[in-house]
Amino acid sequence: MPFNSIFAWIMKKRMHQIDLFRKYPLEVQAELFEKMISLSKETEWGFKYDYAKIKRYSDFQQQVPLQEYQDIQPSVDRLMKGEQNILWSTDTKWFAKSSGTTSSRSKLIPVTQESLADCHYKGGKDLLAIYYDNYPNRKLYNGKHLIIGGSAQINHLSADSYFGDLSAIIVKNLPWWAEIRRTPSKEIALMTEWESKIEKMALSTIEEDVYIIAGVPSWTMVLANKILEITGKNNLKEVWPNLELFMHGGVSFEPYREQFKRLIPDPEMHYVETYNASEGFFGIQDQRDSDELLLMLDYGIFYEFIPMDSFDGTNSKTVIDLSQVKINVNYALVISTNGGLWRYIVGDTIKFTSTAPYRFKISGRTKSYINTFGEELIVDNAEKAIAYACNKTNAQIAEYTAAPIYMTNLEHGGHEWLIEFVNLPENMERFAILLDEHLREINSDYDAKRYHDMILNKPSIRIVPLGTFSNWLKSMGKLGGQNKVPRLSNNRTIMEQILQVADLQKQSI
Repeated sequence: MPFNSIFAWIMKKRMHQIDLFRKYPLEVQAELFEKMISLSKETEWGFKYDYAKIKRYSDFQQQVPLQEYQDIQPSVDRLMKGEQNILWSTDTKWFAKSSGTTSSRSKLIPVTQESLADCHYKGGKDLLAIYYDNYPNRKLYNGKHLIIGGSAQINHLSADSYFGDLSAIIVKNLPWWAEIRRTPSKEIALMTEWESKIEKMALSTIEEDVYIIAGVPSWTMVLANKILEITGKNNLKEVWPNLELFMHGGVSFEPYREQFKRLIPDPEMHYVETYNASEGFFGIQDQRDSDELLLMLDYGIFYEFIPMDSFDGTNSKTVIDLSQVKINVNYALVISTNGGLWRYIVGDTIKFTSTAPYRFKISGRTKSYINTFGEELIVDNAEKAIAYACNKTNAQIAEYTAAPIYMTNLEHGGHEWLIEFVNLPENMERFAILLDEHLREINSDYDAKRYHDMILNKPSIRIVPLGTFSNWLKSMGKLGGQNKVPRLSNNRTIMEQILQVADLQKQSI
């Protein structure tokens, strides 16, 4: 039997399990919760919070406090020194380095064999299962799968213990079904110097027959443009005629959608979004004509949610489980995982669009927003407004960030938008007006503050040269696929850093 047929059969079998948690989500989560508590009773964490007495979710709420990274860091430090049975019952020897966008300090997230196999790898397999279900009779395993990982340096703690980007841990431990068609080689995939890596990835994959690309949109564009520069081709379909699927995540795809249509001008090209992070794999776009994500409920992750209107970090009083969520409410995501995270505040916010099954959209970050003037501008608002303004003015952006302009005695407040354009808008003034109008349309708090310019002036847009954001990331030691430019900041620290880089770049030209 051809491998494609075998793989399609395996995928179909998995779809039955996905359908099960679509139909019985609360039962699947309840069973998972009981299993996780039982497995962890005799860990140090389980003894500390008396897991033996936890019989129901309400007990869990009362006995186990909410956690952020600084709360678990002492336990992680001990695990990295070789101690075990602290957060999870099996050995923890791998640690995923995550810079995130809410802290300048790197976080090292514990990764267990269970979280790698039953969460991260399962997520990759399920993405293909859902794709096969939506587009039957595909032949993806006839060609290569181009995986654009992040900086993949491995830092050994001992012979079998190490830390690095999640992509490094994944590539080093890939199951056979993922490895047999992956490109580029591990030698290139595990390179640490990102700029050389892009060059070598391009040269090594040009002659391959690539069917799938997986990566963060921004870095995928960098690679795509390098490939077109080397080959002299007009678009990626001229390089890879059988390319049919882009699996993306990490940042919103909206600002990049039109650019990818130009890079891959094929109506049969498909795009599937995922929501995964160092802490876990949470969601997959499971419908052909919708950008909603299905919450994946059998990955060894128990979910809780904090309504953002009452969010106060680890001091938050209102925390609910899946049975209590409502659609169109902004929630901070809280997870307990088979990697040893317990009631851990991820830092992302989501809004449910459906509860039968549980589908959602990523709305932003708990700490990536602008609310200096009570405008409550979140990343979801910014992404939609940027995409709208670009579409109406035929503009393309590479990167952007926004921060407040503080009020003075003489001036009202405002927002400054720092934008790196691939293609400039046909009319910059109109671009700014459209951005402002769409923000007012989708955010009533922003609209109220913009009324007659009484609190907020219209947005101030500053264009910076191409490469500015990459140079800033490089200057911070964060150049790589898993590091992202913060879209919104509630202060001007990052804005001023990037402006300094832009000024230096202009001076060197």
